Amino acid sequence: MGIVKIADDLHEEARRASAVMCRSINAQAEFWMKIGMLAEANPSLSFNDIVQARIAAAHVRLPGATTA
Repeated sequence: MGIVKIADDLHEEARRASAVMCRSINAQAEFWMKIGMLAEANPSLSFNDIVQARIAAAHVRLPGATTA
């Protein structure tokens, strides 16, 4: 574990988003970093494509979801 310095305004945005998403501030920042890394590695994928791929990789079954 390490310490990452971020701008105060970005920290505030992470705090606000974390409350909405029921995550800690650290978990919200980590989520954004992971999604950002995946987006950079896969520029043709949308946010939803990335999230759906991660859900499928974790074998999560969502109610009402269709499989392709």
